[in-house]
Amino acid sequence: MVTQSEFISSIPYFTGLGEPGLGSIRRHVYEKRAGRGELLLTEGDMADALYFVVQGVVKAFKTSADGREQILRIIRPGESFNDVPVLNGGVSLVSAAAMGPVVLYAIKKSDLEKVMREHTQIAFNIINVLSQRVVELISLVEDLSFRHVTGRVAKMLLDYAGDKTGDRPRLTQQEMAAMIGTAREMVGRSLKSLEGDGAIRMERSRIIITNQKALRQTAGVV
Repeated sequence: MVTQSEFISSIPYFTGLGEPGLGSIRRHVYEKRAGRGELLLTEGDMADALYFVVQGVVKAFKTSADGREQILRIIRPGESFNDVPVLNGGVSLVSAAAMGPVVLYAIKKSDLEKVMREHTQIAFNIINVLSQRVVELISLVEDLSFRHVTGRVAKMLLDYAGDKTGDRPRLTQQEMAAMIGTAREMVGRSLKSLEGDGAIRMERSRIIITNQKALRQTAGVV
């Protein structure tokens, strides 16, 4: 089992820090646990802490005025959330909820600012983390703007098949719809279409990729 020290040293925020820096982080980090469906952040609340997923998976999402949900990120172990509002002193831009039992580490905004002043490497690490986040958001916009629904479903299935973290939530069709910006019924039709094309096979609640080449063609992925 990974120790707290090993886990913290593996977080992109804190790579390249020596023991003095990691020791400072450990003194300020505290643990939080939550069960499936538990709300961890609410959009519009003041952001007072940065969170890192240790175990489990968290979804970051926006909710429309009519109650529709758009999942912006699936956050896995080693990844952070609530970054931007903590760094700019604003309110939480999204809501976040546990997709199963989760363990989180958190560091308060004031403590993060203190260790950033003491260890400038963290500032460079933050630039890299946020740059990657921008790339992910551009990819999401591209998917929503230029791929048809079946293509979005195919790409999501490929992304999940290529995820080797071991912390992949079993998504419902409603959650899949919220990830790709469509209705649950459209996801169901897309899955049936992909199955008809021989790209996947449906077995109860499981989706098995049977022809990755065909799935990649539908997704428009080279």
